Amino acid sequence: MTDSVQVRGEPLRSAELPATLPHDAPLTRRMAPPPIPIIALNRMAYGITEADLAHFNSLGNSDEERLAAYVDEQLDPANIDDSDYENRLVNTNWITHNLTTEQLWIDYRRDFAGETNSALPLDELRRLALLRAVYSKRQLQAVMVDFWHNHFNVHGPQFIIRSMIMAYDRDVMVPNAFGNFRTFLEAVGTNVSMLYYLDNYTNSSGGPNENYARELFELHGLGEENYLGAGIRQHEVAGYPDNPVGYVDDDVYEATRCFTGWTLSNSTNNPTIGDTGEFYYRDDWHDRFQKQVLGEYIPANQAPLADGKKVYDLLAGHPGTARYICRKLCRRFISDDPDESLVQAAADVFLAQKDAPDQIAQVLRYILNSAEFRTTFGTKVKRPFEGLAAQLRATNANINLDIGDSDGNTIIYRLDDAGHQLFDWPAPNGYPDVAGYWLNTTSIYKRWRLFNWLMSDRDQDDNFHMDIVGETPTDSTSAEGLTDYWIGRIFGYTLPDAERQEFIDFMAAGYNPTYNLPIATNEETAERLRALVGLMFMSPSFLLR
Repeated sequence: MTDSVQVRGEPLRSAELPATLPHDAPLTRRMAPPPIPIIALNRMAYGITEADLAHFNSLGNSDEERLAAYVDEQLDPANIDDSDYENRLVNTNWITHNLTTEQLWIDYRRDFAGETNSALPLDELRRLALLRAVYSKRQLQAVMVDFWHNHFNVHGPQFIIRSMIMAYDRDVMVPNAFGNFRTFLEAVGTNVSMLYYLDNYTNSSGGPNENYARELFELHGLGEENYLGAGIRQHEVAGYPDNPVGYVDDDVYEATRCFTGWTLSNSTNNPTIGDTGEFYYRDDWHDRFQKQVLGEYIPANQAPLADGKKVYDLLAGHPGTARYICRKLCRRFISDDPDESLVQAAADVFLAQKDAPDQIAQVLRYILNSAEFRTTFGTKVKRPFEGLAAQLRATNANINLDIGDSDGNTIIYRLDDAGHQLFDWPAPNGYPDVAGYWLNTTSIYKRWRLFNWLMSDRDQDDNFHMDIVGETPTDSTSAEGLTDYWIGRIFGYTLPDAERQEFIDFMAAGYNPTYNLPIATNEETAERLRALVGLMFMSPSFLLR
């Protein structure tokens, strides 16, 4: 690794880089929080835009009032005008985002005619997710869809999943992001992508497969924190049978039996089963004998699907699940180590609203209006995808994400290079959401490469995707004026004097920082302005959220 940053093919010497770049910074820094609107738009959205900041500030007479109004607005996505995003979606050349499960299955999984690319739905979903993060006004929904994709992770490139994951996003993640957790569990468990990823499509009384049941307990529901260890029997668990405090291996084994026969229509040789890729229950595969899960006796010979549905009921209503899910939500929106009192208070809301159709929304409303949300900053970092989306949003960038467009393809490639390729985490636990994982030298360097490439990249008409010069007002073009404008545009709050001065010094390049610079007429000056903005994107302050 070299201490240089490439700008239009010409490296800037390390001596020219501000001292506040991440290689000189602590991993995270506890700092006085910026204004509440900045916290909200860095956490509930993929970074600030001038338009979103102005809208937030129009919602009330105090920051707390405006935050509450913004939370309510974002939790009601159906009433948000999202025409810009929807128009962009319509005008792409994607062809799989509206296909039904059966259409995806026949055209991309089966592909009897041998005419399609089985990975096209995955390729298009990666672009759709970026389009949604950058251009959708339903920002909290976009953030939560990403959260749930990691919570209910499947490995996108895996055979079959790559052809079907578009339906997983559209039919499961988006409609359930703010809904009822119990409903969400079943929607995930009956979707073809999860059925294949965790092998439940093979689970039968004659050949039980515990992969799905294991992860249902360990990652989707109660969480590993409520696993009591090997060798403990169900009746030995504290609170058994009415209120067992956690789960043991026997609960997993018994749940495996409950989900036998939960498979999908995937046989070309059995007209009864069909071949649609949709969920299918095979009664002849189901273990019909009695079971016991989390202290609950499940009698023999129940109605079809009843055993598995009971497992979902038990998991969704367990206090351990409530704490586990709420801890992950607090970790996503507040800090890597959220306060336990807030976690428990949110869990109380989760349990009290366990039958509500908007249960998750009510939990989020509590967390996002909490004092901890308003007063904590600087302990979370933007992962590469989040940083990329924030960079594009801050600069009002215009990116073509059509399949086959070289820029869209390069963005996806460079996200992979930065270690954050969408839907590409192979393990079922999803991408980490803690700062320590992302704050290593390689990750930061690769992130810099991604951001720096995008700063200098042009479209087919030789226009910059991020038109920094065109987006810069002409009323104050001194090094000080340019620095202050772009600090306000990118960060939304005043940086510490020392950090601000380093940016000014870089832009002034040894000259008087109050002189107006010819950014519109001198390419060298325009290049330096682009470099200044690029350095801001590579600074620790931009990394934090």
